[in-house]
Amino acid sequence: MRFKTLDTLDVTGKTVLVRADLNVPVQDGQVTDTTRIDRLVPTLKEIAAKGAKVVVMSHFGRPKNGPDTKNSLRQVVPALEKSLGAPVAFAEDCVGEKAQAAVAALKAGGVLLLENTRFHAGEEKNDAELARQMAALADVYVNDAFSSAHRAHSSTEGVAHLLPSAAGRLMQAELEALGKALAQPERPVAAVVGGAKISTKLDLLLNMVTKVDMLVLGGGMANTFLFALGQPIGKSLAEKDMAEQARAIMEKAKASGCEILLPKDGAMAKEFKAEAPHRVVPVAEIAEDEMMLDVGPATVEFVSMKLQGAKTVVWNGPMGAFEIKPFDSGTNAVAGLVAALTKQGRVLSVAGGGDTVAALEQAGVAASFSYVSTAGGAFLEWLEGKELPGVKALEKSA
Repeated sequence: MRFKTLDTLDVTGKTVLVRADLNVPVQDGQVTDTTRIDRLVPTLKEIAAKGAKVVVMSHFGRPKNGPDTKNSLRQVVPALEKSLGAPVAFAEDCVGEKAQAAVAALKAGGVLLLENTRFHAGEEKNDAELARQMAALADVYVNDAFSSAHRAHSSTEGVAHLLPSAAGRLMQAELEALGKALAQPERPVAAVVGGAKISTKLDLLLNMVTKVDMLVLGGGMANTFLFALGQPIGKSLAEKDMAEQARAIMEKAKASGCEILLPKDGAMAKEFKAEAPHRVVPVAEIAEDEMMLDVGPATVEFVSMKLQGAKTVVWNGPMGAFEIKPFDSGTNAVAGLVAALTKQGRVLSVAGGGDTVAALEQAGVAASFSYVSTAGGAFLEWLEGKELPGVKALEKSA
């Protein structure tokens, strides 16, 4: 491993600054999804068990003009306490006198949550002085926020250079899973990439066709590729102005020996709504007033046959309009197959980014994948082959 972990960082009896991602959904003051909190807890418990003071910091929301109650991390404390099974103290600032006093009052093995890092304008500018003030609170630094590692902020990158630092267990799990999927994968490697637009995933697609053996395309972006090939797409969602880029991706794939799999048939409807009247026909038979809202059974069978031979599957994005029935069928079927192959030990499956987690959970198979990342932008930038500042800062020196 190129990055440092808790296995090599001595935290016994020390004050440990843990960068977490507690930017969780909150409604009426209540956390509605505790996934990120639950995944953070093992790191906090491990550090606390060694008699360390655990000082947690995170961003939350997008505050514009300094502190405000809407974006206060105080509202996350009850959910964190419940998941941790222990009390969590709260500091009304992440630096300065209030933070210092809260850290001083914290007992060994205790957990303290600092206020939103983004209440300070310098956070997103990676301000060196703010990073210095953060580092002054602790002896060592642990970054367990892979989902924020693509940002070079004071709390994710700046402070890592000022203290002995390492990746937390969640960060470690993310990096190891992604490393197995793309850096040193067992081949053949298949990537399933869906979603609405290729414009937002252009770098990802250009990188993936050089890394994988087959690329399965679904969702609106598949329509753009079909259009680029001269296929009729009716009034399907597509970026017609990206046709040239789509053809460039197909040329690069061909040169790299990557097979691109496009829909053979689809569920065609005249309107985008749940239970809309539809028909399943080959893609070439779509009418001018129809839109393709899901891949059809012939596509599912074709993709399934191809995936049977894969050893590694990377998944990002749904195959169709999974959020409305019955146009979730294609996503559910292909996801179900990947989950079954994973259970049988035939493939390593790693998924993440955007709607991916929601789609796999709706299909009831998220728990059956080898690893499902809760990171959005960081997961995508990793797939794009970009260097993540928060990870780079944790790398071992040569």
